[in-house]
This record gives sequence, C-alpha cells and structure tokens, in this order.
Amino acid sequence: MTNISTLVVGASGKFAGHVVPALAVRGAHIRGLVRDHSRESSVREHGAAETVVADLTDPKSVATALEGIERVFYIAPAFIPREADIGRNFVTAAVRAGVRRIVFSSVFHPVIAGLSNHSAKASVEDMILEYGIEYSFLHPALYFQNFEAMWKKVAVTGVLAEPWSCDTRFSRVDYRDVAEVAAIALTEDRLLYGTYELASDGWLNRHDVARLMGEALGRSVRAERIDANSLGDDIAPLRPMFAHYDRTGLRANALTLRAILGHEPRQLAEYFNELAATETKR
Repeated sequence: MTNISTLVVGASGKFAGHVVPALAVRGAHIRGLVRDHSRESSVREHGAAETVVADLTDPKSVATALEGIERVFYIAPAFIPREADIGRNFVTAAVRAGVRRIVFSSVFHPVIAGLSNHSAKASVEDMILEYGIEYSFLHPALYFQNFEAMWKKVAVTGVLAEPWSCDTRFSRVDYRDVAEVAAIALTEDRLLYGTYELASDGWLNRHDVARLMGEALGRSVRAERIDANSLGDDIAPLRPMFAHYDRTGLRANALTLRAILGHEPRQLAEYFNELAATETKR
C-alpha cells in the first residue's frame, strides 16, 4: 500500500482530519488537500507525506491536487452551495486524472429528496457509478463530533436545546469510526463496490442525550426546543432539515459498522466522557 498515493479531501477538517492518521497507521502515502497554507503543517503532523492547497470550486487547483493520485477519499464541506455540481465535477476530474478508486463519505438515507444535503450526495454517487470505477460509499449517521460546538454552553447552562422536537430519535456515530472504515476501504479490497450504513447503537432523543451529557458533566442537563425563528435569516437553508427532523427521525443500524470494525463502535456516553475530561484538563 505504501506505493499507492491517496488524496484526502478536507484533510485538516474536524471530520476528514481523522482519516489522515487512520491511513497513516496503515502505511499509506497520503496527500492532504487543504484550503490554505496555514493548515498544511498540522496535516503533515498527523501523517500526510505531502499537502496541496486547492479549492473544490476551482477546476485548475483540483486537477493539480489529483495529479499522480490513484485513490481518493472525498467528503463535501457541510452545506456548501452547489454541492452536487461540485461533487460531480470532482469525480469527473478524478477519473480524468487516472484515479482508480473513490471512497465517498456520503450520508445515510441520501434518497430523502426533500433534504438537499442528502439528495446532493445521491447525485454524486450516481456519477461515480456511471464512470464504473472502484468505489465504496459510506453512509454515516449524525456525527458525535457535532456536539463539541455546544459542549461548553451546555456545561454552563445545563440546557441542551435544538430547533426541533425533543422527542425525535436519531442514530449517531463517532467520525473516528467512520475514518477507520474509510482507511480500510482505501487500503484493502474487502469493502469494494459496497454501500455501508455506519451508526453506533441506540436511537436516542434529546432527553436521552441530555441525560448522558449530565452524567458526564456531573450536573443536571435538561432538553429544550429552540424556536427556529429566533435563529435569524442565516438558517434559511437549514429550515427543510429542521422540519424533517421535527416530523421524523433518522435511524440506522449498528450491525454493519460492528462487522466492518470487528469490535463495538464507540458509544455516545464514551464521547461525552472524553469531552468532559478534556475540559477538566484546560
């Protein structure tokens, strides 16, 4: 595997950033794609042999990033405008550059037509299938790491609030487990031509999550609902997602992830304990 060059898109990000060390321990030759030069050193520290600065909306820089690459890990920035077009253009550029395999971090239930952040990924999957190259599609549930941004506020206020029903149930996953699956798919052949729903155990609502947060923090945490209208006009693109979450949950099954990893997926309670321990050390 050491002679196969692998491009990791979003290599400095809080999600794809986990793919770099997961590949490094498997001896992969990693080129990390970053958005600016300030991010290059940290990516190299995590195991990338080289880095390249590129903008996914700039075909020339994408073509440069793909030169000499045989395998690609692709993930789109969250809610990037024209996500489907950008993803499809990237796939086309990868094929033209001679890339043989794409591991795409998509989303679970990409068939939900009313959610643009889901359906856009279905369009990219379609393009990959049309080209007939080697692929693995990863369909991760909601990420544990999304809770990091609100952790401090919850610790101070004792309130976990989001703009949809407290009773809606979701599946979630630690992106470090997704990264491990991605690394397997990029360095081995056992996940070739497969679509993999990736989730940890449990279909938790906000009351359940608040309880787990409280246990990690050693204080009471209650679940509340925010009025979406109080969040301002900037959340307009998110309103269809809020509405869907209010009506129905997003549930997946842990069987696939457990089988691929060969061990139990990380649990949300463990993740919260990690956040609490990190905060205590600061």
